[in-house]
Amino acid sequence: MSAPKRVTQRGLWFEEFEIGVIYEHRPGRTVTEADNVLFTTLTMNTQALHLDAAFADAQPPFNQRLVNSMFTLSTLIGLSIAQLTQGTLVGNLGFSEIAFPKPVFHGDTLYAETVVTEKRLSKSRPGEGIVTLAHTGYNQHGDVVVTAVRKTLVRTKETAA
Repeated sequence: MSAPKRVTQRGLWFEEFEIGVIYEHRPGRTVTEADNVLFTTLTMNTQALHLDAAFADAQPPFNQRLVNSMFTLSTLIGLSIAQLTQGTLVGNLGFSEIAFPKPVFHGDTLYAETVVTEKRLSKSRPGEGIVTLAHTGYNQHGDVVVTAVRKTLVRTKETAA
């Protein structure tokens, strides 16, 4: 009797990324008040719009606390990891075109998708390639709440051998 086949979850090797493909990341992540307060205080962000309910409730146009936008960005990227870069990423090279078109509130659920916009083999690092990812985050209503472009350095399949 032969041993069962084993499959370990991982991200994509450089060769597996396809330009123009939309990668949908599921499940989503519902944001709680505790998430927002913890992230905000851990990062020393004293913005009252995140922490002070009485203050935020009196501030138009939202009249409620806003989820820290850096938490929103971090969650957007985090939602993509298991499907795209788990175990295959060498590192992030940079972020650009970050935008927050609508706010996120306590109780909202974030969903993410990513489109690969560019890829090329590294000229200076054999066995690695640069992949550009356009990430978009939506709330439970389908509203875009965050976008970001991320350049990553990813291992090629040959490095796994």
